[in-house]
Amino acid sequence: MVLIIILFIITIAIVLDLLVCKFYCEKSRKASKSRREKEQPKCMTKNKAGVQIQRSKTLYVHIRDSIYKFLDSLLRLNLAVTGYIPSHSVRKFLYINVYCVDMDKTAVIYYGAEIRAPWNLHIGKGTIIGDRAILDARSGIYIGDNVNFSTGVWIWTLQHDIQASDFGIEGQGKPVKICNRAWLSCRTVVLPGVTVAEGAVAAAGAVLTKDCSPFSVWGGVPAKCIGARNQDLTYEFSGGHMLFL
Repeated sequence: MVLIIILFIITIAIVLDLLVCKFYCEKSRKASKSRREKEQPKCMTKNKAGVQIQRSKTLYVHIRDSIYKFLDSLLRLNLAVTGYIPSHSVRKFLYINVYCVDMDKTAVIYYGAEIRAPWNLHIGKGTIIGDRAILDARSGIYIGDNVNFSTGVWIWTLQHDIQASDFGIEGQGKPVKICNRAWLSCRTVVLPGVTVAEGAVAAAGAVLTKDCSPFSVWGGVPAKCIGARNQDLTYEFSGGHMLFL
């Protein structure tokens, strides 16, 4: 009887946890369409009433920011755990229905994926995301059809401004686009604002800092064009995958 009660409590906690994450992702997805948080107007403080208003707003902002920080941390934890669930079907269900990833049903995400701002992530049909990928979709990631990511691909859409006195990120976010039948080999890093055109290939360990032309091969740090690829590509991935991982 005690075991049943414990299992019931755990089940309720998991359901509530997923509902909170879904609510946060849905809200964030809507907000991201009309984004860039506006600065809070500063209140006049020449009299006691003004001081009271300013304090109230400061308290409100502090509470609001604390709630968002908690929700964001909870989401990151849930996504980290989800990445290691030993079932493609369960992971895909959660990515689509809870975390609001715009993902085709034939797309595959292998284990260990770290996804940031999943509501800004689009993955086309047949695309394969290899294990231990990092997909930083805070400024948007679009991945086309029949794309292949090997192990450990990192995509970044937001970074710090090294010249800013506060080391801030203001104005540093740019979306990344990976077009149809591109292949990013293992340990490829894609930086903000890069477009990898149709059929392009990034060699192992490449760091892409600028756009890659169609059916070209890129390698090095920073990556440069080192070759060309056959343009008569007809392959289509069916959505098949290894079990569990």
